[in-house]
Amino acid sequence: MDILVSTLQSGAASLASYLAAHVLLCLVPAFFIAGALAALVPQQSIIRFLGPDAPKTLSYPAAAGAGSLLAVCSCTIQPLFAGIYSKGAGLGPAITFLFFAPAANILALSYTGVALGADFAIARIVLALCFGVGIGLLMALIYRREDAARTANNAAFADRGHGSVTIARQTLVFLAVLVALLIVGTLKVDWLSAPLLSAIVPWDGASSAQALLDRWLPINALKGEEGLSLQGLALIMLLLAIGLAAWRGLGQVDRGVNRLTHLTLGLTSITLVFAALIVRADGAGLALTLTGRSVAVALLCASLIPLARRFELWDMQQWLWETWRFIKMIFPLLVVGVFLVGVIRNFIEPEWVEFIAGSNTVLANLAGVVFGVFMYFPTLVEVPIAKMFLSLGMHPGPLIAYLMADPELSLQSILITSAIIGKLKAWTYVGLVALFSTAAGLTYGAWVDGTPLTTLALIVGGFILALAVAVHLIERAQRLAVG
Repeated sequence: MDILVSTLQSGAASLASYLAAHVLLCLVPAFFIAGALAALVPQQSIIRFLGPDAPKTLSYPAAAGAGSLLAVCSCTIQPLFAGIYSKGAGLGPAITFLFFAPAANILALSYTGVALGADFAIARIVLALCFGVGIGLLMALIYRREDAARTANNAAFADRGHGSVTIARQTLVFLAVLVALLIVGTLKVDWLSAPLLSAIVPWDGASSAQALLDRWLPINALKGEEGLSLQGLALIMLLLAIGLAAWRGLGQVDRGVNRLTHLTLGLTSITLVFAALIVRADGAGLALTLTGRSVAVALLCASLIPLARRFELWDMQQWLWETWRFIKMIFPLLVVGVFLVGVIRNFIEPEWVEFIAGSNTVLANLAGVVFGVFMYFPTLVEVPIAKMFLSLGMHPGPLIAYLMADPELSLQSILITSAIIGKLKAWTYVGLVALFSTAAGLTYGAWVDGTPLTTLALIVGGFILALAVAVHLIERAQRLAVG
């Protein structure tokens, strides 16, 4: 019974801390961005730059460049990935975007450099770029027939409008504000964190209520369990209220805007602003601190109102409906995945990984990859965790393998990706990421251990050659099956 209670508590702690700390200021804006991409951006524009027939010298750098600007975790990138994929982006560029954004965005790289050193940051950007493009190319090659069938009508449609369809200026401005809302909510800079105004809400029971939450959902930094604050509890309740209102407010908005639509959007804005506040419980009550982030989020939410009024009502209805469609598709899997990660994490002792990953072996690097799957930490959180394991004796090679795999192969991300592109493609992607992450760890670890560059070049060349042969055999088998 104690094991069952501990397991359920771990799953609940994982889910509660994730919803309270990470969903609101990153995932919520991401859903609205995905809805805008699906409803407001002409399909021809996406296909022209990221479609399967777009020049590879354009589509793959564009996908990686777009991903590098978004300081988001793997769960947040999923709605954006679904948005561009559903609009006709080729499988290869879409996969590159999916891989590169959480693994090597600007913020993750800068934080890696500060916490772990420039060597790790350089290795992360170089390996993520090579592997992101490489995995995208391999996925596009392996599934080129299916992807061609999926995008055949889209390509024909884009060709008819080639050169004549552009993204409207008002759409670009609207998207820019949504992206700014996402960035402001997640960016860690001094001017956003700076306190502007403080106040105390008297409440004698604040400290005891927080102590009760700490007993129910204790903080365990070693396992990534962040606990739950009173602010977090309030945010989860607000999130539930948004979900109840959105069921009809957004789910039926294609039939017309109703009172629940306005309630949903109002609650969402209030929740985002409240999430940007700093709320702490002390002996006097609740200490509220207004920061630059709070003001920026409030101003950006308010600026969306006049911008939205420039569109036709039907366009806004489609935007909100598409947003709800992505929420229904992705959010339930996210909740299930985060809970399961917490359950599984309860049975994994970090000391095991330290013991296994103390040297640069294949097993040690595979352990780093597996650790990234079941011990998922949001973007930037994995960096101090990696620093901790480095100080405890983890070899730099398996550490790079973990840093490559953790943003990509979390359990919830695998579930969501399979819902978007299908189980077979998703597990092929998982296999490629695991293989490349292990190879990255072995390569970097060998370099740290002093292996000559010529030897490393031969090893990497042999690995690429083996992959090329495997792809050739797959391609040949596909031709024979069609013939």
